[in-house]
Amino acid sequence: MSIIVTGVAGFIGSQVAAQLIGRGHAVIGLDNLNDYYDPVLKQARLDRLSGHNGFTFRKLDVSDQQQIASLATEFPDVTEIVHLAAQAGVRYSLENPFAYVQTNVMGHLCMMELGRRLGKLRHFVYASSSSVYGGNTELPFSVDQRVDRPVSLYAATKRADELMTHCYAHLFGMPSTGLRFFTVYGPWGRPDMSAFIFTKAILEGRPIRIFNHGDMQRDFTYIDDIVAGVLAVIDHPPQAGAGGPPNRVYNLGNHKSEPLLRFVELIEEACGRPAIREFEDMQPGDVRETYADIEPARRDLGFEPRVSIDEGIPRFVEWYRGYYGA
Repeated sequence: MSIIVTGVAGFIGSQVAAQLIGRGHAVIGLDNLNDYYDPVLKQARLDRLSGHNGFTFRKLDVSDQQQIASLATEFPDVTEIVHLAAQAGVRYSLENPFAYVQTNVMGHLCMMELGRRLGKLRHFVYASSSSVYGGNTELPFSVDQRVDRPVSLYAATKRADELMTHCYAHLFGMPSTGLRFFTVYGPWGRPDMSAFIFTKAILEGRPIRIFNHGDMQRDFTYIDDIVAGVLAVIDHPPQAGAGGPPNRVYNLGNHKSEPLLRFVELIEEACGRPAIREFEDMQPGDVRETYADIEPARRDLGFEPRVSIDEGIPRFVEWYRGYYGA
């Protein structure tokens, strides 16, 4: 089958595409290779996919209505869309809010319209975020909880994606699944994420900023577990039932909330040197704790995270040292 993967030069998208190619699927990868973070890293991820039989790349922006619409004619046999492209980052949304609406809302709408025009589409899978839970204090975070009080624009755009997708599933019967990812880390990770930031600073002998004076916890999820979850979702398109549309949302997390300072300690151990710690107040748009209830994903998809931070952090630091010669 032919599958469109957006954000194919991204952290998650590149590794999902690699697994799909390995399974023998034809993958059409989309990415605009923007400079939100180092485009050289994005190109390096893309280079790992280039040359594989069955992989086709198109450099374009998911919010470009005409170019995205033209894909329905160019690739009429596409049966799945895995829409992972997004303007990521909670803090950056305070600086450049328009980028989030353009990419995360307009881009999402363009991809759904493409899905509606593809006559053979079997499943529309897309990335949401644990950020939609906002300041919820009821833990673990469950997909049954209300998520109408976002504390960042990024979270608001991701919740908007979920609502729009529900609408399209209702109006057009488009089978759709949203995935709320919880703090993904691992080899080939994003430079704006904590594992990358801390590792780089520690190895360079620079201070690391620890927000809320270290009183934070995160459900850190290793990339391989996330990719396994995405692949399982692709294989299980939802069905309409009990009067509801064919639309589902799942949490994909490690189902374990880890203290931030323990996360830092593991990076220190893997780097072989202590961090210079600078403790600061909580940042606008941030939350104190995340913790995923993954029982629905276990029940419906057989999702089971396998990599703890004790194993995952050393793997990431080893990759970082190898890639950057640190």
